[in-house]
Amino acid sequence: MSPSPSSPGELAGSGRAEGGTAGSAARFAVVGNPGSRRVELFSAAVAGAGLPAPRVLPWAGVLAGGVRFAPGETVRIDSPGEDPAVERLLRGVGDPARVEGTARWYARFTGAVRRVAGAARSAGAALLDCPRDIAVLFDKRLCHGVLREAGVPVPPSPTSGPGAAPVTGWEDVRAAVRGAGMRRFFVKLAHASSASGVLAVESGGRGRWRAVTSVERAPDGTLFNSLRVRRYDGEAEIAAVVDALAPDGLHIERWLPKASQGGRTADLRVVVVAGKATHALVRTSRSPMTNLHLGGARGDLEAARAAAEAAGVPWTEMLGICERAAARFPGTLCVGVDLLPATGWRRFAVGEVNAFGDLLPRLTGLPGGPAEGRDTYAAQVRAVLRGAVPDGSARHGEARRAAA
Repeated sequence: MSPSPSSPGELAGSGRAEGGTAGSAARFAVVGNPGSRRVELFSAAVAGAGLPAPRVLPWAGVLAGGVRFAPGETVRIDSPGEDPAVERLLRGVGDPARVEGTARWYARFTGAVRRVAGAARSAGAALLDCPRDIAVLFDKRLCHGVLREAGVPVPPSPTSGPGAAPVTGWEDVRAAVRGAGMRRFFVKLAHASSASGVLAVESGGRGRWRAVTSVERAPDGTLFNSLRVRRYDGEAEIAAVVDALAPDGLHIERWLPKASQGGRTADLRVVVVAGKATHALVRTSRSPMTNLHLGGARGDLEAARAAAEAAGVPWTEMLGICERAAARFPGTLCVGVDLLPATGWRRFAVGEVNAFGDLLPRLTGLPGGPAEGRDTYAAQVRAVLRGAVPDGSARHGEARRAAA
């Protein structure tokens, strides 16, 4: 479905934004990469609401120096991705296809986010993204622990939470999964996104191991992200990849058997805006990773809903799990939740919560919901105009303890 941005008359009649908020208060500033898809789509949503174009503060400038905001601006922190120069600043690696450097990326990025938040607070600007939430969302170990402690269903993990023992290499992985009784599991970089550095590993017994991943290992041992999913057979090959990834931090979780659609593995990306599930997308794949850039495809949402309801799981319960996960990050306006349906569509778990999980072009909101007819960015603009501005500087208990 095509996005249908709200008209100026619908959201900003008589010079005032929707909900009675003065139009002058709805002045957006975006920390992002100029010309990126995210910034362009958000800018289009702002224009569709009849508001002035957002002021764009390039990540390259923010990382290299300072940042200033004007009183009354509403500040959106967007992804620093899709810019090789910014990637080099954050990761210290010249080739953006390289896998290494994610721990450095995390330290520099979260530090920059804190500076942005401080500048926003000093100027009296409103912040849509909490730096403490972001610090947890970009550490899979901490995020998993926050969700688990809140009773949100997640895959079992021996590396969950701030007190888990670090994983320094393949031998630690073997010991951890043996102790947890896992024969099929995922090994993930703690701070990566878009399936970078993810291995789906299974043991066949008698020392046989197999891993499916998008990581390509060069002859000199360096690791690259590839758009082609490949398979490594044999423990030595898998151990070499895991040992190379380990210095950046690793997270392990059980590989749950997923439901299928059309003979392909399926899961869902659900976008939650201001506490409400607004958009949902089924992703299907022939590999364990359903990411669309790795050969995944959009599936049939109505068929997924029907399969779950036929198995006794109401649609509202599926969305409710995602809303409960998003509620752990109340200082952040929008998150994308990866919802994993078990075989038969009878049970669901949250795989990850993504700080920048709203890049879903041409997807409009759920019928009957608060974003019907709007894309993910228009839904966020509308939420802000209706007063749903989170306290971006708020200290959320679980997130604060985890980030510490």
